[in-house]
Amino acid sequence: MAKRILIVDDDELVLMALRELLKAQNYEVHTFSRGSEALKKLDQEIFDLMILDIVMPEMDGFELCRKIREKETGRETPIIFLSAKNQEEDQKHGLEVGANLFLFKPISPNKLLTLIAETID
Repeated sequence: MAKRILIVDDDELVLMALRELLKAQNYEVHTFSRGSEALKKLDQEIFDLMILDIVMPEMDGFELCRKIREKETGRETPIIFLSAKNQEEDQKHGLEVGANLFLFKPISPNKLLTLIAETID
């Protein structure tokens, strides 16, 4: 059974690129541009990994991560922040709210795939 990945980013090009990259590796990918949509999906389904952006309208990635960690289905799921915010304080805050890993954009596709595989395979 394919590993299931949820991606939340308000940039449609990033979502398309990640979806194609991960589907080519036989992951089942679900993408959302808003945190509220992702939270609704988490009420219905379980994922093996979540990739979150930080800067998004309505709810930023930090708040989304906190809300995911409050859910029974999201307490243990690995969460990776993938963000253009590259300040040390952002990375520290991301880990404090519950992320397992904080990666900076841009990242090479091969490095991202390796980190994902190490996290969930």
